[in-house]
Amino acid sequence: MAEQTLHSRPLYGIGTVARLTGLKPDTLRVWERRYDLGASQKSDTGRRQYTQADLEHLQLVAALVRSGARIGEIAASERKTLERLVEACTDGSRSPAADKPQVIFVGESICSWLDEHQGCLSGVSAQLAASRLEDLDLDLFRDLDDVDLLVVGCDRMGSGQFRHLNELRQMLQPASTLVMQAGMSDNWVEELASEGIATMEFPPDRAELAFHLTRSSAERATKDGINSLAELVAARPRLHSAAQLEKAARLKTGVACECPQHLSSLISQLAEFEADSTECSVDNWNDAAVHSCIYAYTSQARWLMEKALDLVLQGHEEELAKAPMLKSA
Repeated sequence: MAEQTLHSRPLYGIGTVARLTGLKPDTLRVWERRYDLGASQKSDTGRRQYTQADLEHLQLVAALVRSGARIGEIAASERKTLERLVEACTDGSRSPAADKPQVIFVGESICSWLDEHQGCLSGVSAQLAASRLEDLDLDLFRDLDDVDLLVVGCDRMGSGQFRHLNELRQMLQPASTLVMQAGMSDNWVEELASEGIATMEFPPDRAELAFHLTRSSAERATKDGINSLAELVAARPRLHSAAQLEKAARLKTGVACECPQHLSSLISQLAEFEADSTECSVDNWNDAAVHSCIYAYTSQARWLMEKALDLVLQGHEEELAKAPMLKSA
């Protein structure tokens, strides 16, 4: 049997890391050469591939350098030391490299699918074990702790797979577990549900998978003391101010329809609900997960409707320009 390994995902190119750290690619290359602060992986063609841990470590170092620290004095510091220094420099505010939820994926099919859909993992720090559940070497996970979500993809679920699943859960102690299988029987769906294990069809619906990953984010954020749901997801920027929407609703277009009025009204309602959803009272992490999804979906819907309004309003830019603009537009 081939040696089993864990693969970190997502992987970032140097351009993405430069953007997320605020450092120039040339600076990253110099730091790698002088201080061994580089990518822990490389592609088959030799391109640098930064893991989530690599990125977060560099974000901490970059934040300290911007605050006045000398790179030579902190380059060899461990992550926990860097985090304490950042907290001291920012009056205890949240670290720029706040931990993302740790998610473990097990299974040949799901790991292969994720390699083609790495964008699904942008909000988590994932470890992939591309092995069948029944063939899995549990020693792979001996050094892992604080697992937020365990995702297992299997070709079939039987008593043997269920036993191996429970052994893995006992070792990792994940906050939640998700099992994926194409055409799982209702009996096994019910059996897993009775153990608190969620199920999903394979290949996964990307929106449904995003919901489970967002739940992990919500649980991690709640555990870390983050109370604002708006901090859990990146909101789409507002494209139109309230004054612009009001003016757009009164415009007459060359098309015999009421799209400007309807879209303006819908956008205003979505924007109001988007703001209200961040203030909802939540009693537990599950409520936080649900509300963070509502917030994210509402933000996306409002942004898409604003893009639709832009299409309708083409040719009326001068009239709208008289209304107050949004700074974030």
